[in-house]
Amino acid sequence: MTDLATRPAPPLLRRAAPALLGYAAVRTLGLVALAGWSAARDKSALILLSARWDSLWYTRVAELGYGYEVRLPNGDVHSNLAFFPLLPWLERAVSAVTPLSYAHAGLAVATLASLVAAWGIFAVADHVYGRRAGVCAVLLWAVLPVGIVQSMAYTESLFTALAAWSLYAVLTGRWVVAGALAALAGLTRPVGLAVVAALWAAAIVSYVRDRRPESAPPSGRNRSTEAPDSARLASRALGMFLAPLGAVGYVLWVGRHTGRGPLGYLDVQAGWRNGFDGGYAFARFVADKFTSFPSALAGVGLIIGVALIIWLYVVCVRQGQPLPLLVYTGVVTALALCASSYFGSKPRLLMPAFPLLLPLARALAGTRVSRSAAIVGAAAVVSALYGAFWLNGSGPP
Repeated sequence: MTDLATRPAPPLLRRAAPALLGYAAVRTLGLVALAGWSAARDKSALILLSARWDSLWYTRVAELGYGYEVRLPNGDVHSNLAFFPLLPWLERAVSAVTPLSYAHAGLAVATLASLVAAWGIFAVADHVYGRRAGVCAVLLWAVLPVGIVQSMAYTESLFTALAAWSLYAVLTGRWVVAGALAALAGLTRPVGLAVVAALWAAAIVSYVRDRRPESAPPSGRNRSTEAPDSARLASRALGMFLAPLGAVGYVLWVGRHTGRGPLGYLDVQAGWRNGFDGGYAFARFVADKFTSFPSALAGVGLIIGVALIIWLYVVCVRQGQPLPLLVYTGVVTALALCASSYFGSKPRLLMPAFPLLLPLARALAGTRVSRSAAIVGAAAVVSALYGAFWLNGSGPP
């Protein structure tokens, strides 16, 4: 933390330009593939991106506020209180100052947020491993098989943007900025608590290191250029205070709104059959795939996918990623894999865990430019085709 914090100030947009241009090219390819595939099936790509599945729930919050719910024949209650408010707030704000509908405003917000997220991922990777690794990290995030979600009116891009820049602020010792961004991330998705955990862990470790005698500046160093201990302590404390306000504030508001107290939000999620069971339901879901031969192949794929994610996290640890990145990634991954419902959405839920891509980015950065370009290009084509196929399916991503 101390060494990393001595790196330069936030990277200029010009330094990140190759990463952002590459990202825009990959996402444009994905949108072109989606438009062609959707047209062949007599569907609207625009509707798929802005007005289906979770996107509809967010626009209903923007239009009607909270309180809308759907009661299913089996007794489940799907309430829009399950959806955090930042994206609907932004949809309402953009729609108020432009001719855009709420749905199209959400798509505009997500598109801009995806570029900010790509810039934030570059900033983190560049800060830790260098510029070329930063470019490769952004491109790998863009070519994820479910990368098309980054171009949807969903919260993944917005959340990743806030999380990445909050983590960058933590790495560079900007605690108040990090706390404010973490609070906004907490207003975006429940997994915003991962950003809070990362900030708190880094702040505590930083405080302990500052208290060690060996952390005192060497004799001869000009103390006047360093923030006083009291200022650093106040900055960390304020950042830690701000970080959980978004998530905790919304959860407490839901509890008051429903009359069910602090645990009211858990009741809302239970109506969607969402919960955290340590991965038991997901393990049963995978095991059920082995009841017949065709589905057994999917089961094998799921096991390989989970094993790859765990292996990547182990590599992140072995390569000595900064503590806030490890904490953030660990929490995001655990929440995604151990949720008890909507198993088809797990790849999307893992998308914000971008530090998992850093070992691959480092490896890719170490190859010849022509080879890395060929790998990314092939992955971009596969991602574009898969995204078009996925969104034209029957279920939500």
